[in-house]
Amino acid sequence: MALTLLTGGTGHLGQDIVQRLVRDGHRVRVFARSPGVRSDVEWASGDLATGVGLREALRDVDTVINAATFSPIARRGGVRPVDFFRSPSAVDVEGTERLLSLGLEMSVRHVLHVSIVGLEAATLPYARVKLAGERLVRASALQWSIVRAMPFYYLLDSLLSGLAWLPIWPVPTTQFNPVDTSDVADHVVTCAFDGGRGERAEIGGPEDLSLVALAGQYRDARRLNRKILPLTVSEAKAQGMGFVVSRGVRGRLCWADWLRRRYFSAQSAA
Repeated sequence: MALTLLTGGTGHLGQDIVQRLVRDGHRVRVFARSPGVRSDVEWASGDLATGVGLREALRDVDTVINAATFSPIARRGGVRPVDFFRSPSAVDVEGTERLLSLGLEMSVRHVLHVSIVGLEAATLPYARVKLAGERLVRASALQWSIVRAMPFYYLLDSLLSGLAWLPIWPVPTTQFNPVDTSDVADHVVTCAFDGGRGERAEIGGPEDLSLVALAGQYRDARRLNRKILPLTVSEAKAQGMGFVVSRGVRGRLCWADWLRRRYFSAQSAA
């Protein structure tokens, strides 16, 4: 059976992708700095940022799913002033370029690259880095696919948790449809093996909600007594911050149900 290499396989999305690949009977090799605990996949140690171990990881690979990324905001769960000025590119640009070059040399048949909805209008340095990596994929001589996804629920949860200590939460009124990684993983795996190529349908959550509504549901799930202060921002400003609505495939799990799963068990235990 053909071998699939997954980068970023130890992250939130990557773990969901691994689960679906194994469930569907694919041979899976995960490229990671440290091997994980699963025994039903192969582990290839290395680092996309430096290229260490990548050639060995690509040996005999038919399909690559590139879900690796480095977002300082996601890593720490909050925004710092430096994030408005620069973002590391070693994984998303140099790493992607290295992956494509070696993939072509080693006769990889298909590379599917996971990206983000709305990059052209976004102004944060991380978005510009992601767009640069995506453009490398589009210019590659390899057969490629790109799946753009909306920001994930767990990231929104992390960002809102940073407001939890404030008595009043200033929140933009703009529309947004974040999505769960489980739904994105389903879509990514389908697109990797259905024979399609090029830019595939983007994926977002099932509901278009204002950020005020999303924050309100989060507050209620956490049982916090906080006031939300709605802030009106222009469409251009909202898009620059990455607050857009996906118009492609829709996931199935809504924000309220995700919050219920996330916090109900903790509250019941308490």
